[in-house]
Amino acid sequence: MNGPAGILELQELDLLRAEVADARITSRLRKLGFAFPDPALLERMRDGLVERIDRRWLNHYERARGRYGRGVAVVRTRVCQGCFITLPTCAMPAEEQPLTTCESCGRILYWR
Repeated sequence: MNGPAGILELQELDLLRAEVADARITSRLRKLGFAFPDPALLERMRDGLVERIDRRWLNHYERARGRYGRGVAVVRTRVCQGCFITLPTCAMPAEEQPLTTCESCGRILYWR
């Protein structure tokens, strides 16, 4: 899984893991009727997903996630929503390589 789908799934799974680990969030959402998966299940899912992602992109993701809390940033009208820098037009992804990184913050860019 070398495309952006794997990286996006990984980010969503990491955000869910963080919510499940926060007792304040889970207690408030349980009162509203939400159920949460077992943290061990989330870890196994993450391990399986990590095995299928290209190591180069995984390293970019982990480094940016460690620094900023999120490894992927959305791009809107050529602006990285992670660091709010305007990206040059040459930063747009090519068809053969849909993933790019922000030259400023290093997050993986998700172009919508």
